[in-house]
Amino acid sequence: MTRLAEALMPHLLLAPILLPMLTGGLMLLLREEKRKTKVWLNIGSTTLGLVIAVALLLWVKQAETSASIGVYLPGNWVAPFGIVLALDRLSAMMLVLTSLTGLASILFACARWHRAGVHYHPLFQFQLMGLCGAFLTADLFNLFVFFEIMLSASYGLMLHGSGRTRVQAGLHYIAINLVASSLFLIGVSMLYGITGTLNMADMALKISQVADADRGMLHAGAAILAVAFLAKAALWPLNFWLVPAYSAAAAPVGGIFAIMTKVGVYTILRLSTLLFGVEAGASAQLGGTWLVVGGMLTLAFGAIGMLGSQRLGNLAGFAVITSSGTLLATIGIGHVDLTAGALYYLFSSTLAASALFLLDDLIERWRNDGASFAPHEQSHNAPYLGADLKPLRGLNLDETEEVLVGRAIPGAIAFLGLAFMACTLLIAGLPPLSGFVGKFAMLSALLNPAGLGSSMGAPSTAAWFFLALLITSGLMALLALSRAGIRHFWAAHGRGVPRLHVLEGAPVAGLLLAMAIDVLVFFMLFRLQSRIPVSNRVVLRGAIMGAVGFGLLKYLGAELASGAGNNPLIAGFAAIIGLMLWFNLVMQWLLLTTAWIATGPRSDRE
Repeated sequence: MTRLAEALMPHLLLAPILLPMLTGGLMLLLREEKRKTKVWLNIGSTTLGLVIAVALLLWVKQAETSASIGVYLPGNWVAPFGIVLALDRLSAMMLVLTSLTGLASILFACARWHRAGVHYHPLFQFQLMGLCGAFLTADLFNLFVFFEIMLSASYGLMLHGSGRTRVQAGLHYIAINLVASSLFLIGVSMLYGITGTLNMADMALKISQVADADRGMLHAGAAILAVAFLAKAALWPLNFWLVPAYSAAAAPVGGIFAIMTKVGVYTILRLSTLLFGVEAGASAQLGGTWLVVGGMLTLAFGAIGMLGSQRLGNLAGFAVITSSGTLLATIGIGHVDLTAGALYYLFSSTLAASALFLLDDLIERWRNDGASFAPHEQSHNAPYLGADLKPLRGLNLDETEEVLVGRAIPGAIAFLGLAFMACTLLIAGLPPLSGFVGKFAMLSALLNPAGLGSSMGAPSTAAWFFLALLITSGLMALLALSRAGIRHFWAAHGRGVPRLHVLEGAPVAGLLLAMAIDVLVFFMLFRLQSRIPVSNRVVLRGAIMGAVGFGLLKYLGAELASGAGNNPLIAGFAAIIGLMLWFNLVMQWLLLTTAWIATGPRSDRE
């Protein structure tokens, strides 16, 4: 694949934009009755886009130097006058992430949701076109163009399926994004008026040469431009629109919308490091402190929102906000190792949020297919009382008051439960999935600001606050998702076996499989490239602490269950909540201590 990409470069850079544009235009020529043809065209185009994105990523990885990038001039005009597309490892990773979420969403939509309205397939392709163009463009004006293409398509997708709630949330979404687009255009115009260019690389060279009299106007233009990006990145308090809009949208639309906030995060990371890096002179690190404070406030807001929500759609929306807050805070801190861990976390958190949006539709549909009342309310009796109204002790009864000896879990319920559990572990940042690896990398960078194996430097006050928020947000996410899991899976009465279509289950499984492969690739690379020896003593110490933690976990669970009364349902709730609380505290403590020991100075590890 790498040789094929090498042979097709640099024209292959245009394919992620040109392919969805041509596919969407072709589907507009087809009548609405040709749904099956549109389905195959959409799936085929998105799959081919994923192959192209992987090929571009491999090509960038195989480049001779780490700073190598791919450049394409569509009009063959030399920069800064012509349109430029640029590819590096960051943009290639975002292309792969976009293609993965897009393929999962369109497969899910093809089961039923694409029939809920018209023009779903061309709008979806134009959405992919805008996303890929935003990640590949190298000038601000075309960034604005691709932003508008992306947002225009998202307006139609947001309203897909109609309904009062969806239309109301969609109108709010449209209004907020139109204001953000206006601020985007104003900020770009101010920067162009001062620097005389819209090419990002050329603007980076000219910012350090801006006269002191014009620097205030430069900073004002950058601030206005940043507000537009931060509104899209869901920074608090500009994120009030996100949860109502994302939760009201159709499930596959929410799945692709999970990456929309990452476009704002990507743009802020790209422009802050390129335009306002250490070479920017008096403008270096512009707005870094505001990003740190705003990111941590956003992280806290998302975690509290998850703790206060019960609907899965709202939980997924607040999970997106939590992820954005984490990423924005890391960008503001500006530490290289911290940013590397944040990029790994970006990949896993986006896939987890997308999978949770898809699961929300499956679980809610299964929940609504069951009875609306408890069995004892329907049959006018109590399931745990006999004919003489005395409790039936010593018997484990099911919903029909029959002795439950043993019953197999249907495959569909098992799949939903395991998928939900995986999403919970990913969002909360618990092992062994990739969410834990991303948080582990960020915590290691926070505890070792001078680099791995160095005894120099100490974490700053902002780093300690951010570290505490990372751990606390993981605990809150675990509490919220565990409560939702108990409500939807355990406390379910009178429900039949859910009916899952292959096209609905496969995308969720694919997203979770991608995150599992992500973990394996990480540890393979760590094994091959890491030169920091970790002794067996560290591994043995972790095993001992884990054993002690599990012993205390069982003890705490037994105490909570025994003190909850004779009601087995309340006792079960108390046991599960206690187990999950203690398990999270133990794992987060292990995460901190292991990060400190394994990445600290050599003398400490010995």
